[in-house]
Amino acid sequence: MVQRGQHDERERYARGAEVLAAPVEARPAAAAAASPSPTAGSTLAPRARRGRRGRRRRAGRGRRTLVAVALAITTVTGTAGWAVAHEQPAVTGPPPGASAWRADDSLGRPLPDPATASPTAVARFFAGLTTAEQHTLAQRHPLITGNLDGAPITLRYAANARALAVERDRELARARDGGLTSQGRDRARDRAERYAALLAGDRQILAFDPRDRGQVAEVYGDLTRARRAAVIVPGSDIDLGSYATPTAPATPPRAATTTADRADAGPGDGASAPPADAEAAATPIGMATSLRSELARQAPHTGTAVISWTGYSTPVGLGLDAATGRLARAGAPRLDRFLAGLAVADGAPAAPPTVLCHSYGSVVCGLAAHRIGPDASDLVVLGSPGTRADSVADLGTGARVWAAKDGSDWIGKIPHVELFGLGHGADPASGGFGARRLSTARVDGHAGYFAPNTESVRNFARITLGDFDAVRCAVDSDSTAAEVRGCVSDLL
Repeated sequence: MVQRGQHDERERYARGAEVLAAPVEARPAAAAAASPSPTAGSTLAPRARRGRRGRRRRAGRGRRTLVAVALAITTVTGTAGWAVAHEQPAVTGPPPGASAWRADDSLGRPLPDPATASPTAVARFFAGLTTAEQHTLAQRHPLITGNLDGAPITLRYAANARALAVERDRELARARDGGLTSQGRDRARDRAERYAALLAGDRQILAFDPRDRGQVAEVYGDLTRARRAAVIVPGSDIDLGSYATPTAPATPPRAATTTADRADAGPGDGASAPPADAEAAATPIGMATSLRSELARQAPHTGTAVISWTGYSTPVGLGLDAATGRLARAGAPRLDRFLAGLAVADGAPAAPPTVLCHSYGSVVCGLAAHRIGPDASDLVVLGSPGTRADSVADLGTGARVWAAKDGSDWIGKIPHVELFGLGHGADPASGGFGARRLSTARVDGHAGYFAPNTESVRNFARITLGDFDAVRCAVDSDSTAAEVRGCVSDLL
């Protein structure tokens, strides 16, 4: 059913794009049938004929606008969702517990306000605490400490593990509450299972927010010893429920990692084995594990880490959320703050990370680009509906900008327009945008960019490692062509 729905939507997109590209006079419209005959037109006064022609021109422009708006509204910018959805609330600000945190005077000094303190100020505050004091705060205020950008990395892992356990127990109690409806108990049981899955094994949860649909960021590899790191920003339909869906191996057997990878292994490195197949690589967990595996293959003796960041409220299915920048505007400051915290925290990676933004995630990255330049070395947008910028220069970022879009990706059929706040603007994979266009050989569809053995995931790893001489760019003919060329001689 889902596949049929995807096919139908793609067909509607193709028909809509053809209508948009056709001249106005070639488009079927009721107005054409209502046009006056030549004989009738000859009896009109010149002023009346000019007025009629002006109204027809305005009607033609109106039809073009309506078609573009309709296509923009039906933009699907996610990984897997095709159902019409309601507007989603934008979750912003610190998670529950901020008031208790602000009122805590146990250290004899004010705690940094989680809503206003900069990541630099947070890092400075924690640097002045003893290890015991740090862990006391994590025990007393796990949700705040675990989401406080600038706090020590390993302290956030511990705080989020405690927060997940508290939330799991709360939902288990709700699942046994006879005062709730059966549907309410089922929902509580589902959430408890999701939290339990994130507590399993040695998973490293860098952010966890249970509000609304839930948000989470997870680290794959030893971030505290990483020389190179990447942050993945996924697109629509991703939340705590879909992120934790066991469609990709979250913690595969350690025997699956390579000998070279084990030589650099730290906590959580068991998650670096590749996903079982390309479908698994379409999930946030699969994207991160596939890239982590490719990094280990290309540079087995280099410490690397990948962060899957679902730290914003994503659109669900079709609707205005996917076609507008409302949720992206709410998510961009959260991404900026997360990266700034990563740059200054105790245990941060040695170099600024590469940020890879898929689908609607590229809209978030585009709106955050002017702020994240110092905290990200490279910005890669893939399968993008647009970044709300007309060019690389308009992004205003100091990061190197790359774009990937395969010919098999249906996102290429959407109109790259922005009208009345609908649509996301220019195609970042077009020649005029100014991004370096990456080869996507062997990619299959919108969700296939991180699939093992694709040229795209290999390129993502090369960029993350700073191996620019090995990066391959797209050819103008066929993205699956065997011959690709280098494109970064100016960076060497």
